[in-house]
Amino acid sequence: MVNEALFDKDVQDYINTHLNDDIRKIVLKKSPFKTVKSQELAEQIQSKRAIQKKLRLWYKTQNIVYPPKLNLEQTSSESTAYYKSTLIAPNSSVIDLTGGFGVDDFYFAKVASKVIHCEINSHLSAIVKHNTKVFNLDNIELYVGDSLEKLKEIDSVDVIYADPSRRSENGRVFLLEDCEPNVVKHQHLYLKKAKKVIIKVAPMLDVDSALKHLNSVTEVHIVSLNNECKELLFVMENNGSTKPVQLNCAVLTSKQTEFSVYTFDYGREKDLVVEHGDIQDYLYEPDASLLKAGLFKSLSLYFEITKLNQHSHLYTSDKLLTDFPGRTLRVKSHQSFKSFQSTNNFKKANIIVRNFMLKPDDLKKKLKIADGGDTYLYFTINYKGIPTVITCERI
Repeated sequence: MVNEALFDKDVQDYINTHLNDDIRKIVLKKSPFKTVKSQELAEQIQSKRAIQKKLRLWYKTQNIVYPPKLNLEQTSSESTAYYKSTLIAPNSSVIDLTGGFGVDDFYFAKVASKVIHCEINSHLSAIVKHNTKVFNLDNIELYVGDSLEKLKEIDSVDVIYADPSRRSENGRVFLLEDCEPNVVKHQHLYLKKAKKVIIKVAPMLDVDSALKHLNSVTEVHIVSLNNECKELLFVMENNGSTKPVQLNCAVLTSKQTEFSVYTFDYGREKDLVVEHGDIQDYLYEPDASLLKAGLFKSLSLYFEITKLNQHSHLYTSDKLLTDFPGRTLRVKSHQSFKSFQSTNNFKKANIIVRNFMLKPDDLKKKLKIADGGDTYLYFTINYKGIPTVITCERI
C-alpha cells in the first residue's frame, strides 16, 4: 500500500525543497516526520529527480507518488506515450499487460473508452491507482496479478498492449522470447482476443529477427525522440497475415503533438537500385529512426537525393530540402583525406565519422583538432571509394 502520509503538504514541500540534496545524507538523517521514513523521502526525491525531463507533467503535478527508480527505467516518455495513443481508434477498449508506472495508460485513457492496467507488483499498482485519482482519470481499471489470467477472463478487447520486461535474474535481455511476458509464446492468444496487438520492444532489437518470430504484423513503428531511437513498436492484426508490412519511421520532438512519420514498404529495399554520386551543395545525415530502418536506398528515392556511397549513409543534393528528417548542412568544401592532411588549419571543429578507417578520437589526435565551433568535418568515403573530408556548416 502507498503511505498516505506522503500526500501531506509538509511532506510534499520537503520533497520539493530537497530535490537537489545528496540522497545518501537524506537516508542517514532522521526523518522530520513521524509517519514517513527517511528511506521513503529519499526514494521519492530520487525518483522525482529522475523523471524531471522525461515526464514533465508528472514532475510538476502536486501529490504524485513515485515508485523506486528501477521501476521508472523502462517507462515511456510523454512524447512516445502520446505517439502510441495515436495508434488506437477513439473509444477503443485497451488492456495493458505490463502496466508499470502507467504513463502509456494515461495517454491511452485520453483516447480509449476503457483501459485495463495489469501489474503484478501490488505496491506499484497502488501507486498508479493513487496517481490516476490525482489526474482525475476514471476510465482506468487496475488489476493486480498475472495479466495472462486477466486476459483469459475477457471475451474480447479492441487493443492489447504489451511492453515486456527486459530484465531477468541474469541482467538485461533483448530477445523477444527472453522477455516477460513471452509475447512470442502467447501471440496466438493475443490475436484471438484482440483486433489489434501492439508490442513495444527495445530499440536495439533487430527488426528482421522480430518479424520472423511475430505473426500477422502489419506495421512496424521505429520511434525516435530528438534524434535518439527510443522504441520499436510491432502492430499485429488478427486478419493481418496477408497484408504487406508497412514500416513507419516516427520522428518525435519534445513537443508531444509535433512529430512526422515517414512510411515505407518493408521488403522493397532489396529490389531497389540507386546511383551514387559526387558531393553537391547540401549534405544530409538521416534521423536515428531512418537509420535504424536500414532503408538506405529507399531514402534516396523518397527524398530524391543522391547517396554518397553504398556504405556511407550520407546524402547530398544541389537544392535545399527544408523538411529533411535529420541533420542538414551546407557544404563549404570537400577534398580527399590526403589533401586535407596537408592543408588542414582547423584548430576546433565537430568531427563526424561515417564509414571511415579512423575513429573520431584518433582523428582529433592526429590532426590536432579540438571539439567545438560552428564547423562540421565529415570523414567518409565518396562514391569513387576515395577517403574524403567534407567541410560543412549547420543550417
